[in-house]
Amino acid sequence: MDERGQVLSSLVAVLAAVAIVGGLLVLFGTRGSDSAADTPVVKTSSASPTPKPSTPAPTSAPTSAPTTEPSSEPSSVPSSAPTSESTSTAAPSTGASIPPSERPAVEMYNNTSRKGLAEDVSIRARQAGWTVAGADNWHGKIVGSTVYYPPGMQSEAAQLAKDISISRTKDALPNMKKDRLTVILTTDYTG
Repeated sequence: MDERGQVLSSLVAVLAAVAIVGGLLVLFGTRGSDSAADTPVVKTSSASPTPKPSTPAPTSAPTSAPTTEPSSEPSSVPSSAPTSESTSTAAPSTGASIPPSERPAVEMYNNTSRKGLAEDVSIRARQAGWTVAGADNWHGKIVGSTVYYPPGMQSEAAQLAKDISISRTKDALPNMKKDRLTVILTTDYTG
């Protein structure tokens, strides 16, 4: 009986030491704001270029020479382009959008306590023509909802950010995949 008590107390001591070390790692390992994800974003004007009209502006010159004297009756030929035509050409606000066949895959992460947020935003991204490779939870400190992009995918990140209503894009972190965009949603996401 004495031997069993000694083994049991040794086991309890080892478990207590492991718990203390684990607690210290969690306490000191997650303190501070030295994460690469916490640095502020500097927005550049290249993320949203000014759209250029794709059709020439209508002129005030008549399309044909008048054959009769002017009258006060309305004519069957419109004197200017219809307004619905000019509305349809001004639809994209960031220039031409990227065709769905050329868009990289997207990984969606929830960094909030809100259940199902990553999946909800994944549905929205799919409806906008993006391929979502997965949705999961993100553990760590992120300043705000962000679309992270690997080198060469900044314009794709800007398009995805616009499509899912995120205002922040950043270079991908070292632990992120380099062939896709990564979205981390935080409590500031209102979508």
